[in-house]
Amino acid sequence: MSKKLELLFPAGNLEKLKYAIAYGADAVYAGVPMFSLRARENQFTWEDLAEAVEYCHSRGKKIYFTANIYAHNMKLKPFMASFAKMQAMKPDAYIMSDPGLIDLVRTEYPDAEIHLSVQANNTNWAQVKFWQKMGIKRVILSRELSLKEVQEIHRECPDMEIEFFVHGAICMAYSGRCLLSNYFSHRDPNQGTCSHSCRWEYKVFKRDVSDADLYDSTGRPEEYIPLKGEFYLEERERPGDIMAIDEDEYGTYIMNSRDICLLSYMQELADAGVVSFKVEGRSKTLNYLVGVGRAYRGALDAVEKGESYDADELGKEVFAISNRGYTPGFLVGNPGDKGIWFEKNGEIKEEEYLGIIREYDASRKMCRVEVKNRYDLHDLVKIIGPDRTFEFTVEKILDPKGEEKESAHGGNFDIWMNCPEDPGEWALLRKKTVLMDGV
Repeated sequence: MSKKLELLFPAGNLEKLKYAIAYGADAVYAGVPMFSLRARENQFTWEDLAEAVEYCHSRGKKIYFTANIYAHNMKLKPFMASFAKMQAMKPDAYIMSDPGLIDLVRTEYPDAEIHLSVQANNTNWAQVKFWQKMGIKRVILSRELSLKEVQEIHRECPDMEIEFFVHGAICMAYSGRCLLSNYFSHRDPNQGTCSHSCRWEYKVFKRDVSDADLYDSTGRPEEYIPLKGEFYLEERERPGDIMAIDEDEYGTYIMNSRDICLLSYMQELADAGVVSFKVEGRSKTLNYLVGVGRAYRGALDAVEKGESYDADELGKEVFAISNRGYTPGFLVGNPGDKGIWFEKNGEIKEEEYLGIIREYDASRKMCRVEVKNRYDLHDLVKIIGPDRTFEFTVEKILDPKGEEKESAHGGNFDIWMNCPEDPGEWALLRKKTVLMDGV
């Protein structure tokens, strides 16, 4: 294979960036203040970004600045003023989508490497050829493409680097170009302030529903009275194409997409010309980065060595973390209703994320845990590290005052607990959890 494959991870803040690298990322992408499509979740200051670049480069890793808003006039001058600040930090590339901003940058900073954001709807080889003429080094292809289409784009544009999303949450709108958030909460997704309206709970009603039915149907989940009968949607231009609507006490979720997971298709994507395998999730937890990192690092290592890998075994890592159920998206065909997470707005997971290991005292064989979720004495827990895992039973819990407790509680509360061996740096704490019925 002529070009080294890249595992590209999200970095929502400095700590997440460091964990991403610890768990196998070759490169990370970080949003810049004001000009990223995750501006609401972005926790990087300009000072943080400078430190992030130094941290990555000192470890032989790459960092890409995400500046992919579609700008209104008022943001053009501030963007270019900020770009001078970005250039001084020397990131490896910029992820952009606005043609006007790209042209301004190419004119003033012709040596700046630009990667075309998925937000630009990169769906065909003619479009890729156009952007290649504009000096774009890499395109991040739309999630809506099939494997055959990816192959064709690479065949027609062999010199263009291809990046592809392989894991994470996906949008119900085409390449994330959604107006729901703007309509409902006046927060524009294309300006970086999406309120994720597609994940909200919605109720379904029959026409001419009575006030009494309306009141009962929108009560608390434990007071929910099921609506009688069957309910469907029919689009006006598609008479007879009936789509069933399901509802439970939590609502209906026709717009709530499953998460994409292409762990089983890494070899096929590499063969199709993908050189950068991208994970979504700048707002996700450290636990998410750890689970996804362990899975995809293992798969990509095998692909680079020309070896096979057990996707089911590696997949245990991604099923251990919170998810809405997984789908291969459009890679192998239109997923239809199999791409929708109908069950409820919450997530499922096979392991509970308990906390972060912050310190180890070898003399006492105890570790300090920043607790995220409750656990109790006698629980069987698991240490997760970059290169190993091990289990043990909780036999002692001490609060910050050194007093023994029966339980450790969430809310970033530090406790000390027994630990038979040094977990090493970057370790997390988990335990098995019980799945919901029917999942």
